[in-house]
Amino acid sequence: MKLSVLPLLLLVVSFLSSSFACTFTVANYCPFTIWPGTLAGSGTPQLPTTRFQLQSGQSLRIPAVPGWSGRIWGRTGCTFDASGVGSCQTGDCGGRLECDGMGATPPASLFEITLGAGDDKDFYDVSIIDGYNLPLIAVPLFADFSLFPLQFIC
Repeated sequence: MKLSVLPLLLLVVSFLSSSFACTFTVANYCPFTIWPGTLAGSGTPQLPTTRFQLQSGQSLRIPAVPGWSGRIWGRTGCTFDASGVGSCQTGDCGGRLECDGMGATPPASLFEITLGAGDDKDFYDVSIIDGYNLPLIAVPLFADFSLFPLQFIC
């Protein structure tokens, strides 16, 4: 059996409370650059930006408002011109750097979340319903990271 290390895209979710804002930290532990994309659910505002890339080892905090719902995913193999027009090999969102309400073109591993829905509980999952392009893990900020090692044996 061959052992290998599986790089991943890590989402750390900081839940202060359903009545307060939430912050998503997107961290790239892959050995290549990713371009995170976001899509807000119906009736919730888009997150402040998806106009960024993360080099290997970089992370970025993205604030979200109470009640926000949507998806976050990593795009790979992207090229964009100065105006933000281009394409990605996986997870493309309309051929633009800024997703601006466009979802991911499969394949794309997804982080899906609804903050404070109805009974003020938060719900989230990691989904491959739109195909698989990156290993992805999502953990609450105050989680015991010894339970979520950043190296996986395949």
